[in-house]
Amino acid sequence: MLRALPPLLIPLTALSLAACGPKPAPEKTPVKETAKVEVKIKGPTAEEAKAFVAEADAELRRLFVASSEAEWEKNTNITDETEAAAAKANEALMEYLGGAIKKATTFADLELDPETARQLHLLRVTASPPPAPADAAARAELASIGAKMEGIYGKGLHCPPKASKLAKVGAKLAKEKKAKGVTDEQELAGCMRLGELEDVLAESRDYELQLEAWRGWHGLAREIRPHYVRFVELANAGAKEIQYADLGELWRAGYDMSPADFEKESERLWQQVKPLYEQLHCYVRAELSDKYGADKVAADGLIPAHLLGNMWAQEWANIYPEVTPYAKAKSIDVTKALKKGGYDELKMVKLGESFFTSLGLDPLPATFWERSMFQKPEGREVVCHASAWDVTFSDDLRIKMCIKINSEDLITIHHELGHNYYFHYYFKLPILFQNGANDGFHEAIGDALALSVTPAYLKQIGLIDAVTSDEKALINLQMQDALEKVAFLPFGKLIDQWRWDVFSGAITPDRYNAAWWELRQKYQGLAPPEARSEEDFDPGAKYHIPANVPYTRYFLARILQFQFHKALCAASGHEGPLHECSIYGSKEAGAKLQKMLELGASKPWPEALEVVTGSREMDAGPLLEYFEPLQGWLEKENEGRSCGWSE
Repeated sequence: MLRALPPLLIPLTALSLAACGPKPAPEKTPVKETAKVEVKIKGPTAEEAKAFVAEADAELRRLFVASSEAEWEKNTNITDETEAAAAKANEALMEYLGGAIKKATTFADLELDPETARQLHLLRVTASPPPAPADAAARAELASIGAKMEGIYGKGLHCPPKASKLAKVGAKLAKEKKAKGVTDEQELAGCMRLGELEDVLAESRDYELQLEAWRGWHGLAREIRPHYVRFVELANAGAKEIQYADLGELWRAGYDMSPADFEKESERLWQQVKPLYEQLHCYVRAELSDKYGADKVAADGLIPAHLLGNMWAQEWANIYPEVTPYAKAKSIDVTKALKKGGYDELKMVKLGESFFTSLGLDPLPATFWERSMFQKPEGREVVCHASAWDVTFSDDLRIKMCIKINSEDLITIHHELGHNYYFHYYFKLPILFQNGANDGFHEAIGDALALSVTPAYLKQIGLIDAVTSDEKALINLQMQDALEKVAFLPFGKLIDQWRWDVFSGAITPDRYNAAWWELRQKYQGLAPPEARSEEDFDPGAKYHIPANVPYTRYFLARILQFQFHKALCAASGHEGPLHECSIYGSKEAGAKLQKMLELGASKPWPEALEVVTGSREMDAGPLLEYFEPLQGWLEKENEGRSCGWSE
């Protein structure tokens, strides 16, 4: 960019003249007009931008790999040492990113080739790790806080009071652990980990026992609260240094539209699906009111959050036995079928892989089976929360989860392998293109394929013996699916709504918990099971808050997976209702999917979406089409009930 400098100013010096006698008239000298000189300052060039992108690709690759390796070690072996190593690696990455993002802004006004321009844009909207302040001490503190919060979460252990119902559960588990050779003193004393507390909510229907399990885990998040307050301050300071109002604005800038437009887009999608969610909520509330009594679940009020079979009430599939539409109709019990079929953790992952390879996609590399973590190792603290990795950004694919032999984890395995296959097909691209077209795409791939786990597919692979066409069985199956996929939608929306407001200052630390429950009431129609205060930090009981993982991606994924499913079903030649389609074995569907996966983030998401669906707009229409049978049934079932709730 060129700048014209002002003309040079030439100072004039007055001459002293003799004081006596008349002053002679000064001799007139022709005045020459000062020439105006435009000085051109060399600005950044397109060649320099291209060179910078090449340099950034090499340096980011080195730093991303170092950070990823340290994070893998920390996640699979939580110690003070691995936390410190991860913090150090992330601090180095944050330091480089801070300078690189600022440098990238200097090329903003240049005419560049599309690939260079795209990489610079993606660098400017990089949000992970969070942008760090330039000050070295603040940057180190931010990295340390991030590692600390995730460590607190991963090591969480609740020790029930001796007189409680939950203590009896803990004691029983302790005996089982002792028989298996577990040596951890706290666990042998009856203390319980997250997975065990989750099992109580999933399996028990004792109101007080469920409350004890819910209270136990949520209470542990109090320790995270002061760290999170400071985290917000530091991350916002870093975001401001790269010209964003706050961290939330930076997150919303990563969707190939303005942050304000993206917020409107997510709300538009929610409004599309809200009527279906309200019908589901109305039905489930009535069933739970019948079971627990109107004194515990008001027939026209909010549902207590601990009664929905999940620690965060984000998905409700575990309460299906309590809300089954037709109890006498035959329902498919995938968990029972897996156990009957002798499935262990490895065999479940192999089943997931076989779906992808049936589409003509590549088998997973041998290193995947050697390096993944499928079970919690004895004698080590780990983060059991499921995640997928390409640790060295070079097809070093892995998953990390503590697999349980049940239908929920079978779907989770498909989900995580979806990430792995995305990694696999774009790992040769420049490092800034090694991502999904938007983060919702990454989350949607495996889930889209899991929609093909239909009764016909389960019969095809030998998990069930027969498929029934009974209408009651269909409603039962759709209810199972809706309790997971539809029930999740408002939760997927509100987590980042809370954080956007926290980052912007609309929610201040003195209202963190109150605002959290206001949003859960507004979007989900849920209430805390007991009085909460600002000593509590219930948002921190959800992994993605202390781990600082944006969550809108999961909301978008619930929309996109049905769009992908409908388009891939069309490619496979499917005719008939959308909920009956399985693309298992369709090479045509696989080829279309692979074409999109190979793009990574190299194109704006509307272009990637168009490759698969033919549309450039996200749309919840296919989701509503999939659940048409259930929605019609719910509307009839809810006639005469007072649906909705007061916000």
